[in-house]
Amino acid sequence: MAKASDIRPGTTTAADRDRSPAETEEIRVALVARLDELQAEYDQALSEITELQRERVIDSAGDDQADTGTKTFEREQEITLANNLLERINQVERAIDRLGSGNYGWCERCGEQIPVERLAAFPSATLCVSCKQLEERR
Repeated sequence: MAKASDIRPGTTTAADRDRSPAETEEIRVALVARLDELQAEYDQALSEITELQRERVIDSAGDDQADTGTKTFEREQEITLANNLLERINQVERAIDRLGSGNYGWCERCGEQIPVERLAAFPSATLCVSCKQLEERR
């Protein structure tokens, strides 16, 4: 079986033969819809972070060390959540790119087909379950 790295964009793969153009379009529409949802959520998170930053600057007079520490911790949590959203956006964008190049549904590491069940649960998956488990052990 061909490795994912051996598959050239624009070439016909087994995934293309197994998936009809209508199915490919359905997957693309679902991924684009998910991308739009995540982008809206990310934009909202950034807006909230900005607003909370303004409020904290105005409301920080008279804070002691505990108050400052709490506000810093909360800000870091908000930024972490926004960064997680950004990572999920990047994953979906990558899945859309892989779909366009004919590599969607194939493991990037071993080249095996990713089970449909995994793609249904996690549409932006780029690794099969076995390879993902190996990656997480490292």
